[in-house]
Formats: sequence, structure tokens, C-alpha cells
Amino acid sequence: MEIKNLAIRDYEKITKLWEKAELAFKPRGRDSRETIAAEMVKHPDFFLGAFENGKLIGVVVLSSDLRKGWINRLAVNPDHRRLGVAKALIFESERILRKYGIMLFCALIDGDNEASKSLFRECGYAEHHDITYFSKRHSEDI
Repeated sequence: MEIKNLAIRDYEKITKLWEKAELAFKPRGRDSRETIAAEMVKHPDFFLGAFENGKLIGVVVLSSDLRKGWINRLAVNPDHRRLGVAKALIFESERILRKYGIMLFCALIDGDNEASKSLFRECGYAEHHDITYFSKRHSEDI
């Protein structure tokens, strides 16, 4: 397996992987080709793909507020789960964020996604019950 930066030419592969992994995404909003392309220009290191024999088998998108690094949109092809792909993407994400001086790593996980919660616990993350998440969206596509 090889982990490398993704580019906009990988957009269709990324969205197909998200679909296959049953990860919801907003193709008319924050996950549109145009939005992803603009983010890739600003932060090319923040889009990582795991490849096996040239095929995209895992993806993660990073973000940062300069104090915290966020691990977002982590998805692995169901045929390649439980083989260490997600862990490798998490550890590479942490390495990239450290490169930018970020030492606090976070992930938001749906409350019923026990597999993801278990994965992050195995990677040394602590689950917090003392935080409430708020959001304000211009539209449902954001």
C-alpha cells in the first residue's frame, strides 16, 4: 500500500470510493468538484489517498483551524477494511498536521458509528462526552 497526495484528477475516484463506503457527501456543496479543487490548491497536503496496485482504496481529507487538526471524510473500500488502511491514513494525517505545527488531532464521528469510534480509540484518541457540536449552515449542501 502507498499513501500519496490526491489531486483534482482523482475527484471521480474519491467520490466513487465515498459512495462505495456509504459515506454521505455533498456533491452540490462542500464536496463539489469546484470546492474540492479550490481546497486542494490552498492545502495540497490535506488530501490523502491509499493506493494498492494503482487503485484508490482509502481516502482522508484534513483541515485545520491552526490550533486543531481535523481528520475528515475518512473512507476505506469495504473490500479492504480491517487491513490497516484506515490506521495508516490516520497516522499519515497526524504526520502531515505535525509538519504544520499542529499537535491536537480531532475527528467528528456519527454517534452510531461504532466501527469508527473503535478505530480512533485504537489509535489513541479519547472520546469526549463533554462537548456539544453546533453548526450553522447556509444550505444543506454546505
